[in-house]
Amino acid sequence: MMNVLRLPLIALLTGVLGLAGCSTHQPAALYQLDSGTPGQPAQSAGMAVVLGPVTVADYLQRETLLQRQTDGSLSAATDGRWAGSLSADIDQLLLRQLAWRLDSQRVVLAPAPAGFAPDVQVLLSITRLDSGKNQPAILDAQWRLIDRRGQVRDNRMVHLEKQHDGTTASQVKAQGELLQQMSQQLAVALKPLANQPPLVESRKPEPKPARKGESDKPRIPMASPIRTDMEVFRF
Repeated sequence: MMNVLRLPLIALLTGVLGLAGCSTHQPAALYQLDSGTPGQPAQSAGMAVVLGPVTVADYLQRETLLQRQTDGSLSAATDGRWAGSLSADIDQLLLRQLAWRLDSQRVVLAPAPAGFAPDVQVLLSITRLDSGKNQPAILDAQWRLIDRRGQVRDNRMVHLEKQHDGTTASQVKAQGELLQQMSQQLAVALKPLANQPPLVESRKPEPKPARKGESDKPRIPMASPIRTDMEVFRF
């Protein structure tokens, strides 16, 4: 009789432990940066811009969503992670934002396609992009703008901060809004470089070549009449 009662009890305990295991291994939420609501650029022949290379700090090149602690250390979030590559997500957000703000469909990521002649190239370095439950979202970056002649036209360091309500979702949203804010500042710096002088200056017209056969003929000086005061008499 004892053996008969023991089997249902073991099965019941196994089921309870299985449910407990399922409840403690819930899948983590996946997050992407908030790219805002950029519109579709209308000008197909607008400003030509190459965005990149965009370098991102090593600690951001992973799917782990990091949390900044009060002592400055970083720890992995337990309730979420990035949905894919954060670096690629940053590239696409900046590309869409700049194309919209410049109203140009000629904004491409580096390396530029063959035959693409940019008005300006943006070299961008992002050294920090993170937040924490009790820490604001912070973006540290630096850009350099290279014009079509290869000259540096702008070199700027950016530091931006944004508060949030502490949840992981609000932190991700705040980080995306910081990138949008930087895109706005970058677009303002780019617009004056749209009207650059052409690389090739207009050449002076070359002298017309001599007609065929004219250069082969020897030039004979024209004889001028000689006048004298002598009179001629006829008899």
